[in-house]
Amino acid sequence: MSFPLPEINSPPPSPQVANKSSPATATSRPAGRGLLPSLAVTSMVLFATYSGLIAVLLPNQVAAIDEANKVANFATISTTSFFFTLFAQPVVGALSDRTRSRLGRRAPWMLIGAAIGAVFLMGLGGLESIFWIVCFWVIIQVSLNALQGPFSAIVPDRFPRERRGIASSMVGVGTMAGSTAGVILAGNLAGNVGLGYTVFGIAVLVAALLFVLLHRDFPSRNVTHPPFQWKQFLAGFVISPRRHPDFAWAFAARFLFTLGYFVVFTFQLYILTDYVGLALAEANATIGLLSLAGLGSTLISVSLGGWWSDRIGKRKVFVYVASALMVLGLLMPVIMPNITGMIAMGVVNGFGFGLYMACDTALMTEVLPGGGTAAAKDLGILNIATNIPQAMSPVVASVLISSFGGYPALFIFGMAAVAIAAVVLVPIKSVR
Repeated sequence: MSFPLPEINSPPPSPQVANKSSPATATSRPAGRGLLPSLAVTSMVLFATYSGLIAVLLPNQVAAIDEANKVANFATISTTSFFFTLFAQPVVGALSDRTRSRLGRRAPWMLIGAAIGAVFLMGLGGLESIFWIVCFWVIIQVSLNALQGPFSAIVPDRFPRERRGIASSMVGVGTMAGSTAGVILAGNLAGNVGLGYTVFGIAVLVAALLFVLLHRDFPSRNVTHPPFQWKQFLAGFVISPRRHPDFAWAFAARFLFTLGYFVVFTFQLYILTDYVGLALAEANATIGLLSLAGLGSTLISVSLGGWWSDRIGKRKVFVYVASALMVLGLLMPVIMPNITGMIAMGVVNGFGFGLYMACDTALMTEVLPGGGTAAAKDLGILNIATNIPQAMSPVVASVLISSFGGYPALFIFGMAAVAIAAVVLVPIKSVR
């Protein structure tokens, strides 16, 4: 297959690693009591923050500064942060794989990321310059990614392969519930974005601290690693698609699916005002309703999807169904360009995206090179397939809106991207 990455060998794994079916590495504790619900709660807080900031608070702040140029300014902020955050997760993940500390490998980075993100969120609301918003937003995004990268390694670190579906479901439940709760909370705080940013910043810091304290990892101070070499370290971030084709296909599929979803999700507020025709205050109230409309179907699909996937030992078929549902959901506002169409999209997309989150995360842990010997780094690379399209989505959306017939082009593009993402999964051989 052809994939736009040069072929560079990955570094050899650390000797302190487990095989593919092992529940944890030698530097990580196995899953303990309460870890599953804690995965859900921490994911909920983190993704509530992401969704509340991106879908509501930041667009409101940008629009208040310059209504006429809000789309272009929002795209500028997102694109700039993209260039700085592109490799945040894999770099921090690789460093956490090698970290030696009393708290273990993951905890220090989670705490540092949460603390820095919280501090800068508290200062973001008082800014009235697009330039300074860009600066703060870059630091916030890098910090939150520094938290998310090591956190994403908890599933392969502490769960055996046959239980990763249910573990991924808990992450998915938290992700989707958080995405809904974050938009609702942010919508209620949109009149005071400074307070909104502060609430989310404190919540992230508290969630990270509680997770680290309640689910302590083994200390890693005495763990030995191969000598650090810059050439080997940098080479590890490029994984050969020839040697690891399933990893490459999984990367491409997640990239396309995420782009198709976020090109619409990121612009929900402006879709409600400029496409459906609501006033800004009404749109801020309605955007929470849209998220709530899909919450029930999301929780059902994400809960059942992971359990059912573990039970039958299959992942790909669930992603195919999720993609078909997402295409159907994105079609609704094209057919019905009103609140009814947007609510219908929320319900159908909620079921599809929940099913996707439950099974795609488990699938990703099963295509890692070496069975997950460098889980945080490799999952961080896969998360680039989430970060790039999220960063690209405002720019892509801006071009589609201005050059291809307005907001209906967003939905059509989203349907095409999600459909292609499902096709890209077909060649994966190591996962059924």
